[in-house]
Amino acid sequence: MSSKRIAIVQSNYIPWKGYFDLIHSVDECVLFDDVQYTRRDWRNRNQIKTPHGCMWLTIPVQVKGRYHQKIKDTQVSDQQWRGHHWQSIQAFYARAPYFPRYKEWLADLYLGNHATFLSQINYQFLSALCEVLGITTKLTWSSQYELPPGKTERLVAICQQAGAYVYLSGPAAKAYLDETLFIRAGIAVEWMEYEDYPEYHQLFPPFEHAVSIIDLLLNEGPHATCYMRSFRSADTGLTPRNSPTTITVRA
Repeated sequence: MSSKRIAIVQSNYIPWKGYFDLIHSVDECVLFDDVQYTRRDWRNRNQIKTPHGCMWLTIPVQVKGRYHQKIKDTQVSDQQWRGHHWQSIQAFYARAPYFPRYKEWLADLYLGNHATFLSQINYQFLSALCEVLGITTKLTWSSQYELPPGKTERLVAICQQAGAYVYLSGPAAKAYLDETLFIRAGIAVEWMEYEDYPEYHQLFPPFEHAVSIIDLLLNEGPHATCYMRSFRSADTGLTPRNSPTTITVRA
């Protein structure tokens, strides 16, 4: 029997480290962008650290009269967001230890392409960030699969078509996921945990875990994966600076 593990998540813009831990913990991660776009969510925004606290970086998207549009159909309303976000990252991370190392790479990521659909933008950032973190998990789209009606039914169908026998889910799904449908299909359900993250060197205290992965990358560089749960069992020869802390985070 195959031991293939799969995760199914909506695409996020420059998400936090836990999102990448989820990706790294499976063989395939399906970006589930066939569902309705939700406003004021993580699809098109995330946070970075500043001297005045956390700051939102938000991609402006077209929403007027499009209340039921899917994530994959959501388009950018103003391409100037790229320059604005890059300017903010430069302003607040210029003093980060590894900013010089990743400056050109980030500049090209922000300014080097002009995708207009939110899903494409998120995919570009996710793919690039996975590569720099050493995550080789296959990223696919829900549109590549046949989706039946029903919230849990669609997830089961994707797992079956992908040949997966383990479904790894974020903890927020416990509120709606019908595990019995997975059991009937012979698929085991496992739950991601977002606890025991150690603190790392971070500008502008107090420390905040739930900010964009870019914060971790620019502050810790090649040591970044030492502060991620899914890499902890790997023999990296590196040790986090501080003891683990338990936190409460989003899905």
